[in-house]
Amino acid sequence: MRSCVIGGGGFIGRYLSEALAASGRDVLVLGRKPSLQFTNKRIQYQAVDATNMGVLRPLLTTCDEVIDLAYATVPKTSYSDPMFDLQSNLPRVVALMEELQHHSQLRRFMVVSSGGTVYGHANRLPISEYAETEPVSPYGITKLTIERYALMYHRLHGLPLVVVRPANAYGHGQLPFMGQGFIATAMGNVLAGKNIAVFGERGTVRDYVHAKDVASGMVAALEHGTNGAVYNIGSGVGLSNLDVIDLIRPLAKQAQLPVMVSHEEERKFDVAANVLNFGRLLSCSGWLPKISMEEGLQEMWQGLAKSVAQ
Repeated sequence: MRSCVIGGGGFIGRYLSEALAASGRDVLVLGRKPSLQFTNKRIQYQAVDATNMGVLRPLLTTCDEVIDLAYATVPKTSYSDPMFDLQSNLPRVVALMEELQHHSQLRRFMVVSSGGTVYGHANRLPISEYAETEPVSPYGITKLTIERYALMYHRLHGLPLVVVRPANAYGHGQLPFMGQGFIATAMGNVLAGKNIAVFGERGTVRDYVHAKDVASGMVAALEHGTNGAVYNIGSGVGLSNLDVIDLIRPLAKQAQLPVMVSHEEERKFDVAANVLNFGRLLSCSGWLPKISMEEGLQEMWQGLAKSVAQ
């Protein structure tokens, strides 16, 4: 079994590539970085332009599975330039699906959507895959549109599709101040001696799931999911920004660093709460998240503290 991870050089992509290799697969990682090192010998990296189908085509024909993780924007930046969010993401993925429909050897194509943005303001928590999808950000709208195109290719052309909607991933290797990832940015601010901005009294409530668990959830969906189905990947537990900060405090105290919080006005574009029901993936595969917040935060803190000290 050979898996191709497009955009596999990013934060989640590295965890996923390692999980795929650990399952016995050979893994071809395609990314924009000139070079990238993986410790597992089953993983091969190649720098490519993911929009160049002439280069991609011969590589895709060697793979049984294709997982698309490439994405040019993050939720925060999508507001400032909605056209860029749409044009830099949608045409590339549609072109990829147009190509993959002709690959008869393809066992599975995975679209990695966003459980944190496609649902919008939820009427009830936790959110199941059957809930209404009413995204309020350009990022979420584009992600949902990609899902819809993928489902169309599945229904009309038999594309062996599964869609996953991960919650808010965190973990060692996530960079702060990138417009995505409250935990990494909160830790980065503490280590830099800056305030952590919280919008509203307690901030937003999010479902934080370790990137290692996101990766194992993706592998579970690849192996046990049903073609044409959508699967949430989350913890089922909601934590506010202040809850997360309270979990960071003991780590900061041990390092003799103050935790400073500034409260700002609520932002109109923020969804108040997003917590995912992952029962569908649990039912088909037995998947459960395994990394506790305390364990994940400690490892993440140690990694960021080490990088700041260097």
